[in-house]
Amino acid sequence: MQTIQTIENTIKESLAVMVYFSAPTCHVCHALKPKLIDALNKNFKEFKVEIVDISIEKDIAPHFGVFTAPTVLIFLNGKEFLRKSRNMSVDEVIREIKRPYDIMTS
Repeated sequence: MQTIQTIENTIKESLAVMVYFSAPTCHVCHALKPKLIDALNKNFKEFKVEIVDISIEKDIAPHFGVFTAPTVLIFLNGKEFLRKSRNMSVDEVIREIKRPYDIMTS
């Protein structure tokens, strides 16, 4: 079971983390998630992914200031780097992560 603490630990212990907030009734969430995870796996070797179902884990989303789905939070070196909600493209997310990630891993 996910908790705020397990996600915080993943963020603290990992170079790069995506926390993906979704809901069972969100069709965009289900279409976007596999594409985004696939793109992260292809482009970045160090990324960890945490998936949060906001209908089950009701305390996690507010802790991170998330109130809509889908929302993507990207953490680099333990700090929030990027926050995208609702309308986003996979290419846009990858493009915004690429340069800082490359600098961190070079």
